[in-house]
Amino acid sequence: MILVTGGAGYIGSHCVLTLLKRGKDVVVFDNLSTGHKYTVENLAKHGNVDFVQGDLQNLEDIQSVFEKFEIEEVLHFAAFSQVGESVKDPQKYYYNNVFGTLNLLNAMISHDVKKIVFSSTAATYGEPEYVPIDEKHNQNPINPYGNTKLMVEKIMDDYDKAYGLKSVRLRYFNVAGADHECIVGEHHSIETHLIPNILKSTFASGRVFEMYGQDYETKDGTCVRDYINIEDLANAHILALEYLNKNMKTDFFNLGTNDGNSVKEVFDMCERVTGKDIPVKMMPRRAGDPAILIADNKKAKKVLNWIPEKTLEESIKTAYSWEAKLQNNIS
Repeated sequence: MILVTGGAGYIGSHCVLTLLKRGKDVVVFDNLSTGHKYTVENLAKHGNVDFVQGDLQNLEDIQSVFEKFEIEEVLHFAAFSQVGESVKDPQKYYYNNVFGTLNLLNAMISHDVKKIVFSSTAATYGEPEYVPIDEKHNQNPINPYGNTKLMVEKIMDDYDKAYGLKSVRLRYFNVAGADHECIVGEHHSIETHLIPNILKSTFASGRVFEMYGQDYETKDGTCVRDYINIEDLANAHILALEYLNKNMKTDFFNLGTNDGNSVKEVFDMCERVTGKDIPVKMMPRRAGDPAILIADNKKAKKVLNWIPEKTLEESIKTAYSWEAKLQNNIS
């Protein structure tokens, strides 16, 4: 069986769905702090998935999973991921993201499970020294969230040398979209991602989308980001598992499109997809927002044979369909 920590959350649930569609047996472990029970219930309609509610900060919770199920490999998504919150409350992030992962790795070692795919982030690179950013770029995070992810990567290197625990670390850029069948999607109590925030303004009466910064040295003055479709991202995790099983080798890969879109371009595309005029208010720059973040994805293409297939427009269309489903459920 495959253990997916954080499998009730946004990215984890899409990876679980992809595994289930391939006939895999999955155990979802989640504390439901940001994930949702209904997500697991939806996933259970599409394959063999067991759900265990627990917290990685409690070693007994995760040890019991390995004692109950025959776990062969792990996909690890369970982490807090809001940059701003990590600055205000770093203790929460270090305990959950680092200490929690240590408990997971120790449980794996004690049960002789030696393969893990880790949900890392482009935030480990910090301020870009050049773009596109490749895997050789210096890792120098500028916030506690990025620090926690980099710490885990370093821990995994040490655990490989000492215990033979093999890992693939996938460094995401900006993830977008939803499952094209609307089985799962993005649902955060506090939404910080650009596309769902724009789309929510088409539903919320009187809600105005706030666009931060229009004086960057970019093509239209707004920040440029690399948006990777969630289903393409999920497929990369399957390929990473296959790579681990075939090579039993620790490695790391950027996941992005090697292309970028500005905030204004994303906003304009959201208006085209929805057919609505979205109210917008221009705001000053936010501190710490780099002008351009774009992935160099050549390594993932070459080594994992991973090709991102879906366009930004497709990501926005699925995100809009999912948001409409959420709004209908709320109302």
